[in-house]
Amino acid sequence: MAQVYTEADAPLTPLQDRTIAIIGYGSQGRAQAQNLRDSGLQVLIGARQGLSWERAQADGFPVAPVAEAVARADVLMLLVSDEQQPRLYAEQIAPHLRTGHALGFAHGFNIHFGQITPPEDIDVFMVSPKAVGPQLRRLFLQGHGAPCLIAVHQNYTGEAKGIALAYARALGGTRAGVYETTFREECECDLFGEQAVLCGGVPALIRAAFETLVEAGYTPEVAYFECLHELKLITDLIYESGIRGMEFAISDTAHYGALTRGARIVDTHTRETLRQILHEIQTGAFAREWILENLAGRPVFHALEQASAQHPIEQVGEAVRARMAFQGKSTE
Repeated sequence: MAQVYTEADAPLTPLQDRTIAIIGYGSQGRAQAQNLRDSGLQVLIGARQGLSWERAQADGFPVAPVAEAVARADVLMLLVSDEQQPRLYAEQIAPHLRTGHALGFAHGFNIHFGQITPPEDIDVFMVSPKAVGPQLRRLFLQGHGAPCLIAVHQNYTGEAKGIALAYARALGGTRAGVYETTFREECECDLFGEQAVLCGGVPALIRAAFETLVEAGYTPEVAYFECLHELKLITDLIYESGIRGMEFAISDTAHYGALTRGARIVDTHTRETLRQILHEIQTGAFAREWILENLAGRPVFHALEQASAQHPIEQVGEAVRARMAFQGKSTE
């Protein structure tokens, strides 16, 4: 079982009287910066001139070019996308690191797969909130928090874990629990969860089920409701009460159908495919594929993205959702 930390385990002391530079002011960077500031910490934004710079200034933060922010700060949190991090690190961060700096990540990809190799005389830690930026901010303002994962890759000063815990607390994480992991475990599990379930497996199953109904002559709108729209009802139940709690909430007809048919979807072939996907992640095959895809200008990514956007479920869904003006957006 993972070690779990709460408020009592995570004093803010390691971050007090230190300047924290948030590198990147996107959805996650904005939420983290605001939560840190509201927790009484000193925050500086490192960004390029443009929308992010202007938005950070409008939110009342001091803003500086990335290289200057690194030089001025004591603790750095790198929150630009994975594929942008290695070049940004090499050109604007590494030349300005000094002994005792603390460099933080929200995802273990570039450390675990060797795309960034920090010098030995700095602390390297991870704080990974289990929430998208707007949700992280919303929970904090409500007096709650999102669970966080923490990990330490390098502990040069002996304070790396304390810094990670303090950072997670300042985000609101200790209100919901902070769980200790490693860069390897977080990275490989995160990639697997995205690919096998959250962003890959579930959408692929939704499209396949929708196609099955439409090919059999059922109305696309009805197929949309049954295969996609109602998914939120079920995932909300699972999120709140677990799979067993969801099973108590649905009808006996649905429950029996799930118990007898679900295993036919996730059969031995599916399980073997899951093992293959995990193996590709563990061996670095997926990481190498993604790195080369970016170097080549993302030809496969763009082709598959276009095909996804043109799937009939998108046109049906757009029309259905347009009639539900009450439906809020999950992101800003």
